Amino acid sequence: MTQAQDIPAWCLNFQIKLMTALDAAWTSIEATNDPAAIRQARDKAKAIGDLAAMARKVALIVPTARAAPAAAPSSRAAGIAPTLADALAPVAAQAEHARRALDKLKGGRRGRL
Repeated sequence: MTQAQDIPAWCLNFQIKLMTALDAAWTSIEATNDPAAIRQARDKAKAIGDLAAMARKVALIVPTARAAPAAAPSSRAAGIAPTLADALAPVAAQAEHARRALDKLKGGRRGRL
């Protein structure tokens, strides 16, 4: 599994296998009254949960492919009256500047005041 393209398919197949195993463990818990068998099925279900958590971590390691943003022609360039997005662009830039200044005051990403 060295190809990054295989990881989403691997995660999906692994999740299906884990869900099947979890259903089997749950069925065995419902079918018996033996405390030892129930304990064993619960341990198996816990191990399945641990595997699922590790699989999620593996899936998060690989960056997701991002689609290139579509370059929309500016309404100013086309000679059309400015749209709401064109009018709000300076406000969004100002908000981003204020957000960065607040992060600096907090001490970066550490969240200290």
